[in-house]
Amino acid sequence: MKDLKTRYYPESQFGGFSRVDGTIEFYLRVNALLAPGTVAVDYGCGRGAFLEDPVPFRRKLRNLKGKAYRVIGLDVDPAGEMNRSIDEFHLLDGNRWPLQDSCADLCVCDSVLEHLPDPQTFFNEAARVLKPGGFLCIRTPNLWSYVALVSRVVPNRSHVHVLEHVKEKTQSRDIFPTHYRCNSIPAINKAMKGSGFSGTVYGFAPEPAYLSFSRAVYGLGTFIHRHLPGIFSPVLLAFAKRGD
Repeated sequence: MKDLKTRYYPESQFGGFSRVDGTIEFYLRVNALLAPGTVAVDYGCGRGAFLEDPVPFRRKLRNLKGKAYRVIGLDVDPAGEMNRSIDEFHLLDGNRWPLQDSCADLCVCDSVLEHLPDPQTFFNEAARVLKPGGFLCIRTPNLWSYVALVSRVVPNRSHVHVLEHVKEKTQSRDIFPTHYRCNSIPAINKAMKGSGFSGTVYGFAPEPAYLSFSRAVYGLGTFIHRHLPGIFSPVLLAFAKRGD
């Protein structure tokens, strides 16, 4: 993967990341919304696998602890207790988040929306927990991208086997069933509006990491990513503000 990335994205030799790095794109804007007194919710915080990222700049950018006043992690997986990038952890059990109304300034939902069987409840709870004017930041696969289409064809029970072969450093404990019930630009816009948010959703085409199993396929993927219309981009980014 490193040789492929250097060949097609030579700028990655300077800092370790490409000009289309999805994590950099997403977390630059998340960081821009932070303030010293910000209480941030990391919805689906996981065990903090990103702390193993070999690229220091990307790892530091993604870590909100120390930049926000407090980072609260929420997850259905008890492994979230191990996450060193949060200040406190709450285990999710049911639809209602174990947090008070209007207690947070920002909520990050990174690569989680596609796993939710009831996305509208997520948006409703985010609106409840965020203060008026609070921000919701989402990164999720696009339902109409080739990655999501393949994922929908492959049974959930086989996702671990497939991902371990096509994406480097993927561990089975970090893979969960997918539903893709709110993973298009219109669907996210509708869900945000339905919960009192106003914002924007747009497609983003990062480097084709899932295609690194083949040099030829990776090269083709790079070309396709550069010419995809936003509606078919592999990743969707959404940023919204709760109404007053």
